[in-house]
Amino acid sequence: MIITRTWLNNFIDISGVSNEKLYETFNSIGLEVDNIKTYNIPKGVVIGKIISCQKHPDADKLSLCQIDIGSSVEQIVCGASNVVDAEFVAVATIGTKLGENFEIKPTKLRGVDSNGMVCSASELGLPDMGSGIMILDDSIGKLIVGKDLNDYPKVADTVIELELTANRGDCLSIYGVARDLSAGLDIPLNSLEYESSDIVKIGLARVAELKTTGVINGSLRYTLADIESIKTSFITSLRLSFIEQLQDDDLANLIKYTTHTTGVIIRAYNASNMLTNEEDKITITVLSRDNITTIQIDGIDSSILGVSQNSDSIADSNSTKVLFEASYIEPNILINAVSSKNLDTDELYYNTSRGSEPDLFMGIKYLTYLLESYNKCNFFDGYLSIEEDIEPKIITVNDKEVSELIGKDIEKSDILNILTALGFRVHSSAEDAFGVMVPQFRHDIENIQDITEEIVRIIGINNIENKPLKFIEVQRINSTVKSYYVKKALRERAISASFFESISYAFTDKSLLEKYNFPTIKEELDIINPITEDLNTLRTTILINLLNAVKRNISYSKKSIALFEIGTIFNRERKEREVFSLVFSGQREKESVINSGKPKNIDFEIFTRKLSSIIGDFDLRAGTEQNSLVHPYQSADIIIDNEVCGFISKLHPTVAEDFGLPETFIAEISFNALLPKHINASSISKFQGVYKDLSLVLDKNLPYNQVATAIKLLELPLLKKFYPIDIYEDETLENQKSLTIRLFIQSMERTLEDKDIEESVFEIVETLKKQYGATLR
Repeated sequence: MIITRTWLNNFIDISGVSNEKLYETFNSIGLEVDNIKTYNIPKGVVIGKIISCQKHPDADKLSLCQIDIGSSVEQIVCGASNVVDAEFVAVATIGTKLGENFEIKPTKLRGVDSNGMVCSASELGLPDMGSGIMILDDSIGKLIVGKDLNDYPKVADTVIELELTANRGDCLSIYGVARDLSAGLDIPLNSLEYESSDIVKIGLARVAELKTTGVINGSLRYTLADIESIKTSFITSLRLSFIEQLQDDDLANLIKYTTHTTGVIIRAYNASNMLTNEEDKITITVLSRDNITTIQIDGIDSSILGVSQNSDSIADSNSTKVLFEASYIEPNILINAVSSKNLDTDELYYNTSRGSEPDLFMGIKYLTYLLESYNKCNFFDGYLSIEEDIEPKIITVNDKEVSELIGKDIEKSDILNILTALGFRVHSSAEDAFGVMVPQFRHDIENIQDITEEIVRIIGINNIENKPLKFIEVQRINSTVKSYYVKKALRERAISASFFESISYAFTDKSLLEKYNFPTIKEELDIINPITEDLNTLRTTILINLLNAVKRNISYSKKSIALFEIGTIFNRERKEREVFSLVFSGQREKESVINSGKPKNIDFEIFTRKLSSIIGDFDLRAGTEQNSLVHPYQSADIIIDNEVCGFISKLHPTVAEDFGLPETFIAEISFNALLPKHINASSISKFQGVYKDLSLVLDKNLPYNQVATAIKLLELPLLKKFYPIDIYEDETLENQKSLTIRLFIQSMERTLEDKDIEESVFEIVETLKKQYGATLR
């Protein structure tokens, strides 16, 4: 954001404030100064008045001018084509130094004496204002022939460039910056007073009408003007040059100047051909649907509120009748609408999306003043407007809490004065707390912390005494903390089981996901600009990344690689969830004397035991995973609390060959399934329990989980736990197998008798006999 001292003076009197004080104040109130520069016009450059101007007798592109410089009338030869349009100009007199090696001296140009130089802006060190010389007017003050141009503060101005944070859209204008500076310097804001024109005006309602359809999420104000001629004043051109926004079109310059001055978004529509007779009316229709507000003028889509304007509808300096629009829309509504609809935006969207000035009347009034005071322009009387009824945001503020947050006692009266100076309104006040109404231009203020930040920046962070931090321990156990501790415990147990933690990007190679039959993100939801070619999509499994890590370790001659990662994966809808993924490749242990330097490779049993030592007890069932990493005969679903939460498998031989890996085992488990469940305490029996082994012969294809489910459904009160200890198959059993289950039987009330044990065993045997044809071995 670029401002100047004299531009700020439109709203706040800083004539008695030094540049150093301004620099300190801006930085103190959070408007960081990136650059500050004072322009000084060389001594000897004066106001000159052109008395006559004619062509040079020997050069078509030179003009011979007689110029009054106060002390005398001098003949000066000028090569600028626009000198014929000038009356007052900047003249560098004889002896003036425009640079170290550039001194103005009497000279002859094509045989004609020239005693001075008519200057352009760039020749005086000012920003480039286009080709030709500077043509001065009274916008810089009363023009006195012979007076040093450096004595005009609007020309010899101080330009300040501010760095604004993204939430400070309210300071994207001179008025917004002055409002903050007013609070920081404790200098009241000036109100801009304009004298209305004495010309009898036609009522706007006679020639224009405003219609609405739907709920309009925004405010609009319209006015209409007849324009005979229009011209950008010198000071307007100079200031627009300071902010690098000077354009070739005079109307565009005045609109840009108004927006930069007031912060109000102004658009201009060409209405030159809209009124053909006295009975015609310009019809402005404002349509709203899905938070998108479209403005139609005479049935033609002319703009989208806060987003863009149809280029065919834009008025310029040649337009004889112009419809002006001031608008405001709440930034969050606008941003969500633009992103959801993928709308094209213009340069004003930068201001509207960060928060423009909601006082539309100020913007329209200031534009009217500029056009009627310095141009041949006449506005119609009155306005057409839509005012959005926005419920004010009120935050309850406790002055003691504010003081605690700051670390310094702040008087309640000081807090109220600061907030009032910043445009906040005290809604209600009690002894301990008061309500603060947040102004519409500060959409970023949400809570008491934001209010406190406003107070701190006006007080000045350097004015707050340093104090040691005071730590107060508060119970903050929540789901996030619990998740952290579970992850920490998993990491510790995995490391103790000889695994190393891997951390990889949340991206992977889409071609590998497709090759190994993993889901991929929908194309419309996928990333647009991948960081590398092989990390071109969001991962739907961590295993691909882990296998690539194993591959790299193999290339470093590692013989045993055990890795794990706790991280996020995504589904096709780009919904994320956390998983715990592991991979173990190569030797199960290090080479040592114990294994004679020839350790065995990892196998399914060892890998399963290692996984159990990390995550605790789990069941295995026949695998249902469909990806191409799993082995068709050595894979299983992981069951926790009777729910499938992941899988464990030997890596498919063809995949192992693709990655150049030895025997490798993988597992991926939903992290949510590993979160500890609340367990209610239960009594412990003081009576001795009995272990009983039960050997059954049943169908060899019958999975153990079906047998276990049948036993659980019996809900035997004496059966505390059971688990398989042996499975035996041979030719004599043919299509059957022998399964041995160890039962633990215990009573809570008494010592067990033989009949108690036999009854429990009998019930189990009878159930399995009826359901699966099991017999005792």
